Amino acid sequence: MLVLSRQRDETIMIGDGIEITVVDIRGDKVRLGINAPRTVQVHRKEVYEAIQRENAASANVQVKDLGSLQRNLTPRSKSA
Repeated sequence: MLVLSRQRDETIMIGDGIEITVVDIRGDKVRLGINAPRTVQVHRKEVYEAIQRENAASANVQVKDLGSLQRNLTPRSKSA
């Protein structure tokens, strides 16, 4: 892990397109501003981990689940 010291309003560059700026420091909290291309997703770690868990859970489809999916996708005839 690379550890860098920065003061308020100082910036760290990651590659050519990601800037991380120290916006504010209050006690033991640091506020960061992040400029990144729209193609780069930026999340707090706990949000990122929740997304990963949800993706893994949705990829774990059981064969028994497919029957109800098929029933919901099958067009129903209209009653006259």
